[in-house]
Amino acid sequence: MYKKELRYYFSTPIAYIVIGLYQLAISLFLWVLPGQWNIIDSGYAQVDGLFQLSPWLFMLLCPALTMRLLSEERQSGIWDLIRTKPVSLSRIMLGKYFAAWTLVLIGLLPCFVHYFVVAYMAEPMGNLDSGAFLGSFVGLILLSGTFMAIGVLCATLSKSQIVCFIAGALSCFVLYWVLLQDHYSSLSRGVIDLRDVFFFATIAIVAVIASIFVIDKLTRK
Repeated sequence: MYKKELRYYFSTPIAYIVIGLYQLAISLFLWVLPGQWNIIDSGYAQVDGLFQLSPWLFMLLCPALTMRLLSEERQSGIWDLIRTKPVSLSRIMLGKYFAAWTLVLIGLLPCFVHYFVVAYMAEPMGNLDSGAFLGSFVGLILLSGTFMAIGVLCATLSKSQIVCFIAGALSCFVLYWVLLQDHYSSLSRGVIDLRDVFFFATIAIVAVIASIFVIDKLTRK
């Protein structure tokens, strides 16, 4: 299921559009558009804007990736065929979840270009807080995994992709604003606290388990 979903993303424009839009938005805010996140305007060798903007972009991108994970198959009846195969529901859902998360992680890799460019421009060259960058990057990985889990859970609630997207985006926004922001900010300081890692992992695991439970109940009716 993991290979099938990942192959689907890259055999359609979905993967390229999502990754392209994310990188385009980040690049515009960091290098082109004037404002607090513009690196040249700030006069400092830092890429803080990347990690301040990404959570808000993920609130839209992650639900956009997960909204179709189940809706298309449930509407077309393919889901009933999948359930007849000798594969457990948990393996199906985990395969879908990790395929979508992998796509986000691939989309994050080009962000290292911004790091190397700023390090090259710094005076002296390389005068950049690498610890804070790596800590923030780990935070983005964990945050994206949590948002994807929430998106998968919301994708089980309706056959409508629009409903799944709106529910996912709103859930990610509320969760980040109420619970995740402080833990993400803590990682952004360059100190990887296992309590923060455990917090993100716990929410993601609970959301994925809940999605398995919900889709099982709904498709049994």
